[in-house]
Amino acid sequence: MKSEFEAAVAAARAAGERLREKFGRPEEVLTKGSAIDLVTEMDRASEQLLVEQLGEAFPGYGFLTEESEAIPGRGESRWIIDPIDGTTNYVHGFPYFSISIALERAGEVVLGVVYNPIYDELFSAEKGQGARLNGKPIYVSKRTELAQSLVISGFPYDVWTTEKDNLREWSYFLKRVNNVRCNGSAALDLCSIASGRADGYWERGNKVWDVAAGSLIVREAGGQATDYQGNDDFIYSQQVAAANPQLHAQLLAGLRETGAAR
Repeated sequence: MKSEFEAAVAAARAAGERLREKFGRPEEVLTKGSAIDLVTEMDRASEQLLVEQLGEAFPGYGFLTEESEAIPGRGESRWIIDPIDGTTNYVHGFPYFSISIALERAGEVVLGVVYNPIYDELFSAEKGQGARLNGKPIYVSKRTELAQSLVISGFPYDVWTTEKDNLREWSYFLKRVNNVRCNGSAALDLCSIASGRADGYWERGNKVWDVAAGSLIVREAGGQATDYQGNDDFIYSQQVAAANPQLHAQLLAGLRETGAAR
């Protein structure tokens, strides 16, 4: 019998193989919620594959997924799944998207897997066992000053209409950091923090399936992941601020100064 970790890795790789088949050329592209929130037939196909494989491996576990109604389990364990985190990138053939799988037990995320099938990069963590990229340990960066840092953010799907559009925060940090990136996959952005490729990340409007796996990977790599107020229990808050320990307080201070941390 496969372990939970082995099952999650196998499911992520199987979904990645399926997604590579129509990368940049899905047959059906629809919108949901807003004109820039896309969904394709491959989102649904990936989700179905993941639910089937994980459900077969652990039939008593529940599911919380992006494209379907929640499925209750018989105990305290459930999988939290984003079948394509970065659908807009997937549609456009931009190779920055991922499959994100987290295992939540009694309200706590204990396992996370994030897989970019184009670059064959699989980020993973189990609670208390460190973070890895393709099986090798990874750690957050050691930069201590915002001015030297590469940071990442994004925009909510209702950016056309909301006052909380993240523009003020972008303006603030652009003038205080080395540079800012907008990549389009929250799960991979968090893994960039975990692997030291970037130093800080903030974003509003993320759903739990966007951040559950990646936030555990950040923490297991030695970083901090919270909401804008610094609360550790945040994955349902639709706010995330992640960085190495030296920069995290500076990131939160900036969010307070812009008025975002209210």
